[in-house]
Amino acid sequence: MARYARVERERLAGLLTGAGPEAATLCGGWRTRDLAAHLVLRERRPDAAAGIRLTALAGWNRRVQAEYAERPYEELVRMFREGPPRLSPFALPGADEAANVVEFFVHAEDVRRAGAAGPEPVDPGLAGALWRRLPSLLRFEVGRRLPVALVLARPDGQRVELAHPTGPTVEITGEPGELVLFGYGRGARAQLTVSGAETAVAALRRVRPLP
Repeated sequence: MARYARVERERLAGLLTGAGPEAATLCGGWRTRDLAAHLVLRERRPDAAAGIRLTALAGWNRRVQAEYAERPYEELVRMFREGPPRLSPFALPGADEAANVVEFFVHAEDVRRAGAAGPEPVDPGLAGALWRRLPSLLRFEVGRRLPVALVLARPDGQRVELAHPTGPTVEITGEPGELVLFGYGRGARAQLTVSGAETAVAALRRVRPLP
C-alpha cells in the first residue's frame, strides 16, 4: 500500500529545515516556526488540537502552540519528522494516511509558495489520493455558505460538483493538488482556470481566494 502521508511528511520536514524558523508561509501570518509548532501539537496534544476546530478551545490551542514554538526549531522539525507518539490517535493503524495526506501536502505548499515557487509535478498516485478526498473537502470545507454552485474539474474531464439551490455555477479546472489548495483557501497561489458568469465569479471571489 502506498504511504503518501509518509512521503509528504518527509517533504514537508525537508522544506521546513531548508526554510529556517522565520520564513513566511501561506498560513495567515504564521512563520515556519509557528507551522512546525502546529504540526507537533496536532499529533502530540489532542487536548489542544481540538481547539483547531472548536472555538471554545481555541485559546488553549494558541497557548499550547506558543509554548511549543518557544522550543528550538530543529527539535520541532525532528519531532514532526519522527511522527506521532505511540499513544497518539494518529498512531492508530491507517490514521496517518487517512488524516495527513492532504494536511501535509497543503502545508508543504504553504512553505514552498510563500516565496516565488509555483506548481511542481505531483506523483500520479498522490494526485489520485488528493482527488479522492476532494468530494468531502468540497462538502465540509468549501461548501459552507457559498453563493454559487461549484464544479471542480481535472483537465482530463473528471468532475466533482457542489449544488446550490438558486446560485449560478462556477467551474474551476486544475490538477488535483491545485484544486486542493483552492479548497483550503490558497487559491490565489494555485494554477487554476476559472469559468462562469462574471457576476458569479466575483461573488465566489468575495468568499474564496482565486487566481
